[in-house]
Amino acid sequence: MAAGLIGLGFAQCSYLSSMPTKSAASLSIPANTLLRDQGLAPAAGARDTSHMRADTPSQVQGEPKILFIDQSGQLGGAEICLLPLAVRCTPRSEVLLLSDGPFRDRLRAEGVTVSVESDARIQGIKKERMKFGTLAALPGILRQVRMIAERAKPFDMVFLNTQKALILGAFSRALHGKPTVWHVHDIVSREHFGRLHLTLIKWAVKVGVDHVVANSRASADALIKLTGLPRSAVPVVHNGVDMTRFGDDASQASAVIEQRRTALGLPRDAFLVGLFGRFTQWKGQHVAIDAIARVPDAHLVLVGDALFGETAYAQGLRTQAEALGITDRVHFAGFQHDVASWMKAMDVIVHASTQPEPFGLVIIEAMAAGKPVIASNGGAVPEIVRHGENGMIIEPGDASKLAVAISTLQREPEMAKRIAAQGHADAGQHFSIDRYLQQMTRVLFDIATLASRNDAPESTNVIENAPASEAGLTR
Repeated sequence: MAAGLIGLGFAQCSYLSSMPTKSAASLSIPANTLLRDQGLAPAAGARDTSHMRADTPSQVQGEPKILFIDQSGQLGGAEICLLPLAVRCTPRSEVLLLSDGPFRDRLRAEGVTVSVESDARIQGIKKERMKFGTLAALPGILRQVRMIAERAKPFDMVFLNTQKALILGAFSRALHGKPTVWHVHDIVSREHFGRLHLTLIKWAVKVGVDHVVANSRASADALIKLTGLPRSAVPVVHNGVDMTRFGDDASQASAVIEQRRTALGLPRDAFLVGLFGRFTQWKGQHVAIDAIARVPDAHLVLVGDALFGETAYAQGLRTQAEALGITDRVHFAGFQHDVASWMKAMDVIVHASTQPEPFGLVIIEAMAAGKPVIASNGGAVPEIVRHGENGMIIEPGDASKLAVAISTLQREPEMAKRIAAQGHADAGQHFSIDRYLQQMTRVLFDIATLASRNDAPESTNVIENAPASEAGLTR
């Protein structure tokens, strides 16, 4: 049966839309305190579940055992967000990666149990153009689905962290029967995904996932628009940053700045503009290069690399800098593990994405580093940045306006200091790693508690049998 569904699903996606879906209630999370934290109103008459905390076991004995699944072995944004959560849930939980890479080593270095189950036949599937040819990938997909189902058996729940993990995890859900959670890190729209992939996401969320958590209001709203889920079914937990990584020791920061600038062959007083992130068209490194060409006495430092086969774009950036005659002012620092020290060496940090940003982790990292941020409007950026207060917002893809913003902060150092100070305060208050972990573990514990109640002999289905005022769910 599972094999038949998979074959039909990938070969004839129109079939998926006719399949039965879960009720909206089954996707709602009874975590009213969390919903209030995010500015979401709980369901009318919903019971208060503020007593349900990750450190306050109810029907669940101890913390739930979670199998985290991520498609990538690279350290992208979704993986960076998963890392502290996996560490927090160790030793009862494990991470399963569907491809190998430095993320595995990072997890192991943090004491997380991690394993890799990769299949080369499905590694080439891209979210922008999900083409399977003559179903050559189907054997690999079947193997991965069965493997996930087998691996899930000893765990209380399955946590899907990425898109490919979502699709495979949704198919395997019918085989293992464990509560399945999807952490949304993307704006699921045509700007980021192909039609086939959006169809699969819609089906997976309605049929193969029990709960959804979004990393921003922008990501949640896009998913709601795609699937028709109620707003209460998609709680938002903003990503967090570990403020301690960035420190406040002024003398140490000065030494780091000196070291990083020396490595780039730059004088101590050079005005540095940093852009951090993987090299890909929509992250806008090319926009930043165009902008820096218009600010004659500024240098651009690109920290990152092409992680997912985007080497042509990376090479194009070097060609672009050469054509503009600014190779002496555009510096390619490559991928760096110590992002904090590199950020501290900058005068300004820019976020130049040309498409709506699902969250913008680099923005709150820059704030934590005490640096003024210039960010492209769209997506979740307005959830983080207030123009003129804790950062500056410009229109996406506009190199001239980015250049003006850079020049403004360069000419007005007092403004830059004020913006940086407010950004640093906001990062600590609203986007700390402690806040993120508290809210995420609360959600996961609430899900595990609900699942244990569903399994209780006296109540086979809490969601269906309890009134909305008792279950705290939207119907």
